[in-house]
Amino acid sequence: MNGSDLQNEPGAARLPVASSSVVISADVITQVHGLLGREPRGLRAIAVCDDQGCPMVIRVASLVDGKPFPTLFWLVDPALSLRLDREEAAGLIAEFQALVDQTESLRSQMVDDHHRHIRLRESYLSAAEESQLKTRGQWRALSERGIGGIGNFDRIRCLHTWYAAHLVEANTIGRLIDERWGRDSSQV
Repeated sequence: MNGSDLQNEPGAARLPVASSSVVISADVITQVHGLLGREPRGLRAIAVCDDQGCPMVIRVASLVDGKPFPTLFWLVDPALSLRLDREEAAGLIAEFQALVDQTESLRSQMVDDHHRHIRLRESYLSAAEESQLKTRGQWRALSERGIGGIGNFDRIRCLHTWYAAHLVEANTIGRLIDERWGRDSSQV
């Protein structure tokens, strides 16, 4: 898709807005349930809403039902999810991966993105959660896994997790997606 296609995409006019003030109420849980199509497990916060207040990205606990859960941010916006589904089906992961493989600076930026993401994820852990993960020998499941839980920091596995993280804190793959879509990354 190019910039002109952006105007015809569902939800294209909606802009992401940081949403640290949204209280997780029964109504919010119901709204997220409707977006996901299932009960949100480990829901900790609405990380990003659109300009109408509808959740776009949720933040999930890193310890869910006693198990490590390395995917910190989950894209729940149906229009963006569908758009990224289509991009993935059309081969965008392979296209971006080839670009990353050919460009040392992009690979380096991706590694930096993963390390920054790990620090951010760790900042949300309580002392009790961190202790539990270390005591059970599960710490590496988070400390060595980056965006979307990936362990190989120069590979792209899922555009959805990259873009969800990008809407919270800009990253390399999110910027490439924005460039493809003709979006201004500074608005994110």
